[in-house]
Order: sequence, then structure tokens, then C-alpha cells
Amino acid sequence: MKQFLVVSALGEDRPGILHDIARALKDCGCSMVESRMTVLGGEFAMLLLVSGNWNTITKLENLLPRLEQRLSLTIAARRTSERAPRHDLIPYAIDVVCLDQPGIVFNLANFFAERSIGIADLATRGYPAAHTGAPMFAVQMAVNIPTDVHIGTLREEFMDFCDKLNLDAIMEPIKG
Repeated sequence: MKQFLVVSALGEDRPGILHDIARALKDCGCSMVESRMTVLGGEFAMLLLVSGNWNTITKLENLLPRLEQRLSLTIAARRTSERAPRHDLIPYAIDVVCLDQPGIVFNLANFFAERSIGIADLATRGYPAAHTGAPMFAVQMAVNIPTDVHIGTLREEFMDFCDKLNLDAIMEPIKG
């Protein structure tokens, strides 16, 4: 029976960290199911969903403290289960761009939370605007909209919400 482990790793960025982590998974006989990796400031950050049988996952769990010490990372792991498919949810992509200002992510999260719409994925970044250098902020998110929600009404509410906050936004279904 397949077992699943969520692993997070955080530490000072340097070349080769991904290689070392991927080798540890391979050596334990585990597979990387999903992953996210980025460098934030000078820090390497990674989230992994790992699968294997009971023995390989246990082997990886026992290896993680040594890997943590050897790579000078903070590593946390937690057993989980495979996510059951949900046929009552429709995945939508949300893209927002605006002048940087406090509370953008909070306001977006609040909009969806008030409507019981889950956020499945979120990525943000700040950057200077072309030509002016004004501080800009971009948000990409994936949300899961319940099938009983009227999409047209939700889209209209969301666009009105974004207009009030001076956010340039797109909301479209995720294809495939």
C-alpha cells in the first residue's frame, strides 16, 4: 500500500541542495510525487510530497535528521494520505497585478474564505514596474470553486472587489 510523506526543507541557499535531497529520496526508494522549490531572499525553501511503501517511507524518515545536519537545513516531515478526487469542485486560476500595498494577500484570501472557496496554490512576487520603477506586486493562485456556486455571479463580485482595491485581475478556469 502506498504511503505518503510531506517534507519541508529550509536553509541557506547553495548549489547542490536539490541534488542532495533528490539523491536521498532515490537511495531510500521513494518517489517525488509533487514539489515546490524556490529561493526566498538568500534562503532555499522546498516542499515535497513523497510516496513509497511503508518500509521506504520509514527509511526516509530515519534518514532526515542526518540529512538535516549534513546539509545545514531545517527539515520537517509529516505522514499524510493521498488526496481524494473531488468532483464537486471546479479549479480556477486567479492572476492579480497591482501597485504594491499592504494587505493584498489578506484581502484576496478573505474574499474567497467568506465564500467557502479553498485556495489550492498561491505564488506572489514583487518587482519594479517597467519604465517607472514603481513597486508592483503579482499574485497567482488556484482556487477550488464548489459546483453549486454560480460562476458568473462570483466572477462579477470578484471583479467589483478588485476594482474597489485597484487590482488588475483575471479569473479563468484551469484547463486540463
